[in-house]
Amino acid sequence: MTPEMTRADVDFLSGALRASPGAKLLDAPCGNGRHALEFANRGYSVTGVDLSKEPIEEAQKTAPAACRWRIGDMCDLPWASEFDAAYCFGNSFCYVNREGAVKFLSAVARTLKPGARFAVETGMAAESILPTLVRNRWYRAGDIFMLSENQYDATESRLDLQYTFIQHGKVDTRPASYYCFTVAELRRMHVEAGLEPVEQFGSLAGEPYQLGAPRLILVSQRSDKM
Repeated sequence: MTPEMTRADVDFLSGALRASPGAKLLDAPCGNGRHALEFANRGYSVTGVDLSKEPIEEAQKTAPAACRWRIGDMCDLPWASEFDAAYCFGNSFCYVNREGAVKFLSAVARTLKPGARFAVETGMAAESILPTLVRNRWYRAGDIFMLSENQYDATESRLDLQYTFIQHGKVDTRPASYYCFTVAELRRMHVEAGLEPVEQFGSLAGEPYQLGAPRLILVSQRSDKM
């Protein structure tokens, strides 16, 4: 992801979350902190959570004092009513099944102050991925070739993939699985977790989400009933 792409994400999130510099933000999961670092450079206080130690260590190398990091499960967040806004960007949401998704959303909702906003991004909404699903695809990045082979499990609403990487004659294969939810189901899960959906977009440009849009950005707000 280029710095320009990260800046565009943060430009969008700043408006969608209605968060001004000085606000306390939660980034879960944060990966190597590309969004958190950009927010911190703009004057926000950001907490990043990720289960993987390596990307957290990478983020810490260049992180300003406005960032704090926690190695842990994104479904097990220890804070209560602490953050002014939160986000889950980078398509990490689709790695958990429905039970895990509701657990994650509930954990996020607890960390937010009443009325605070949360934005989640996914390219795995059923209305996005299924209409254009192709069984096999080749990609190239520099001297690396990658073959993506998928199998959709309709019973589990799960997309199972096998990625094959080829570089200088060396072949490496890695499996992955992604859960697909309809937009309506995603909205119901948010409500169940105490988050009221307020907006949904099909891109950073802010147009409404429609069938076939490559990404869904769902913005919700912590319910006053929690």
